[in-house]
Amino acid sequence: MDAAILFENDGYRLDGPKLMGRQAAGNGFLRAAVAAQAGRTIWGFSPYSNAAEAFRRTVLELDENGQTAWIANEDLRTMSQRGVLFRPDGELGAMADFRLRAGPASYSLCGLTHTLSGKPLTSFAAYPAQALAPWDALICTSRAALRVIEGCLAAGEEFLSWRAGTPVRPPRPQLPVIPLGVHTADFDFSPDDRVRARAVLGLAEEEVGVLFAGRLVFHAKAHPFQMFEALEAAAQASKRKIVLILAGQAPNEAVLKAYNEGLAAFCPSIRATYVDGKDFDRYRACWAAADIFISLSDNIQETFGITPLEAMASGVPVVVSDWDGYRDTVRDGEDGFRITTFAPEPGQTDHIARGYEAGTLNYDYMLYRTCVAVSMDAAMLSDRLTRLVSDPDLRRRMGAAGRERARTIYDWAHIYRRYQELWDELQAIRTREYAADRDRWERAPRSAPGHRDPFRAFAGFSTGELGPQTRVAPTPAMSVDRYFQLEGADLFSHWKIGRPVVAAIFSRLAQGEATIAELQAVSGVDIPLTVEVVARFVKMNLVRPV
Repeated sequence: MDAAILFENDGYRLDGPKLMGRQAAGNGFLRAAVAAQAGRTIWGFSPYSNAAEAFRRTVLELDENGQTAWIANEDLRTMSQRGVLFRPDGELGAMADFRLRAGPASYSLCGLTHTLSGKPLTSFAAYPAQALAPWDALICTSRAALRVIEGCLAAGEEFLSWRAGTPVRPPRPQLPVIPLGVHTADFDFSPDDRVRARAVLGLAEEEVGVLFAGRLVFHAKAHPFQMFEALEAAAQASKRKIVLILAGQAPNEAVLKAYNEGLAAFCPSIRATYVDGKDFDRYRACWAAADIFISLSDNIQETFGITPLEAMASGVPVVVSDWDGYRDTVRDGEDGFRITTFAPEPGQTDHIARGYEAGTLNYDYMLYRTCVAVSMDAAMLSDRLTRLVSDPDLRRRMGAAGRERARTIYDWAHIYRRYQELWDELQAIRTREYAADRDRWERAPRSAPGHRDPFRAFAGFSTGELGPQTRVAPTPAMSVDRYFQLEGADLFSHWKIGRPVVAAIFSRLAQGEATIAELQAVSGVDIPLTVEVVARFVKMNLVRPV
């Protein structure tokens, strides 16, 4: 089956002011979803804005024959008919709580892990107290991400158990491990493509191009110091000319200055060239031109890492840190090399967490404190880089192995089928689990505790109450014209009532007093809305309770 897709430009488009990995991943997913539809309608949804036109436009850019439909943000009935809602992040808790209004088993929710540090940790730890069910899923893009999520859920359950004074283990969502994908055809380069790309980037034939692709921000992506020193060591040992291609964007001039100073101080023999990550033609040329790809991620903000897959799809051998999702995608000694990493053992850096929670460390400085505490095995890194720089045949063998792995395992066409299989499985779980414990799921509240009917939450504020059996009568001022005169005033203009509803209720009251239930019978709207409408008439002194 295919899910309805939560869509906002920031999650899928690449033309925004700042390009992030999650946007590249979202764009890749949407391309795969559109390609897999085979003429079927693609459903979009957003609880935040009316992005229907942007969704339609984006789909048409991917397929000029694409057909879209949009689900309004309160249309739980249509969402229930779709069966699954996919959102490209892990913020499922509030959506599960909102789903209570249609019933917890009305449809499934499916999210995806990207960055886990900071606010997401708080969100995931809150899952046990929210209305998530076994027919929901949070896709973990790596085994490393899965371990983080399991730890968050366990911490949330431990906290609830302490509060309740008894063990608490609410139903957990499914936590499948499904990697991100890459559209491998985008990186299918010919020998002529390589020649042209190297000319575009100004690489001479004898120069070895080493590519780093990603945000140029040392505190939140990959601190470059050990890369710089290892490249210098490789250049000295191999006697080869190395060009470091830094493809991405720096957030500001201060960060770019730090990179330039680091290049001059720590790898003076290395020629560096920058490529703007939003210059898509030159950025694409980087993959065709490179001889080696390097990404020494040391950041807790990273959970998967899509650029090594792009390098593998390009037939470029990779040198990566043995860190997070890189462990799943890169086979050490086959597609390239994974470099041993070291980090403080658990329990030794609670002072960093305390500073972040207290606000003495902001998010960026918290990331900086953690990334500079993570290191690579410097000798191993220098050795592996020197081997690749010195041995073109090794580069070709590893590049070919990586290309085959990317095509057969990580192409988005394969990954999207795994998503579809998961969504089918969630529907089967929902059917089975609901039938097995129907009474429990039927007893679920129809709203989250913090989003109750305001006059239930604040019951007792008023002297009297208006309900279906309340009798009301007209005042001498009651008339359709008077109502719309008042509605036109700024004091009442922010919520409007259709003329047929007003006319029908006033016509019935002109015959004599009536209960609100009797007025609902002629109003054409449901009881709750009729109560609100009559309450407004009372506010306007057009109707009075009897």
